[in-house]
Amino acid sequence: MVIRKEEPKDYAAVYELVKNAFGSAQHADGNEQDLVCALRKSDAYIPELSLVAVTGSEIAGHIMFTRVKIAGSTQLALAPLSVLPKYQRRGIGMALIQSGHAMARKMGFCYSVVLGSEKYYPKAGYVPAREYGIVSPFPVPYENFMVCRLADDAPEISGTVEYAREFGVE
Repeated sequence: MVIRKEEPKDYAAVYELVKNAFGSAQHADGNEQDLVCALRKSDAYIPELSLVAVTGSEIAGHIMFTRVKIAGSTQLALAPLSVLPKYQRRGIGMALIQSGHAMARKMGFCYSVVLGSEKYYPKAGYVPAREYGIVSPFPVPYENFMVCRLADDAPEISGTVEYAREFGVE
């Protein structure tokens, strides 16, 4: 498996991958693939943090981190993380998260928030965001809204996350 930056030639395959990955997801709204397209056109998009995992000649997984604001500082949101169903539970998602975190640290980002499984994301270092005083702008179970401190020397921050408008959060 190779993890690399997503390229424009990957967009159609990533669209189908995200659609298929979330098609059987327990918590999905069905438009995750459209969100990826919208985020690529937004000010929140960071091309270096949109990664694909390639197995053979097939894109097996995709992850996207985009800019968010927390207390005036620019941080990241991990959304979405997608792995084709036939490749799930093989470590591809975790490898994408770890690669994304490493790149984000190099770029100077300190925190990443995620709305997701309280059983999966803690394996990648995520903890309930309220432990840091970071809150979601919309109602969500506290155990599913998480944050990962990417750098040991990251300054303390707290506040409400401001997502890109493409997330549909007002």
